[in-house]
Amino acid sequence: MAEPIAQELVDTLVARSLTLATAETDTGGLIGHWITNIPGCSKIWTGGAAPYHNYPKIDLLGVSRDLLREHGAVSEEAVVAMARGVRDALNADIGVAESGITGPTGGSETRPVGTVWIACVGPGDRVAAERQVWQSDREGNKRLTALRCIELVLDASRA
Repeated sequence: MAEPIAQELVDTLVARSLTLATAETDTGGLIGHWITNIPGCSKIWTGGAAPYHNYPKIDLLGVSRDLLREHGAVSEEAVVAMARGVRDALNADIGVAESGITGPTGGSETRPVGTVWIACVGPGDRVAAERQVWQSDREGNKRLTALRCIELVLDASRA
């Protein structure tokens, strides 16, 4: 079954003649999965990457090694660079990216389990980025992140 928000995303982007590329670290392709459940998604989704480790962030998306060293992969700077990189690499109008700590382990005092950074880089290079700290389990954190990514894309497409 397709997620209703994915249908809204496809319908909205088709109506505005916009395309989307995704960089999904924690969600591992969940957004792409939801999108591809919608007939006609090829009109809006150019593709995605699931750069779980830093190497594909650097090699595929063009994120600076120095940026990752200085700010970490779970940072505003990293996800903005990832969103811009996937948008440009896959020739889309909008790029969305996320990176976080889904749990149940891996958190720290400054980045507890459930922390995720999300960024959307839209037409005109407009950037929206935000930090969330979800309070769910691993699967719930992934779902919440995917939903919020789509909401940011919807906001960017309507701006």
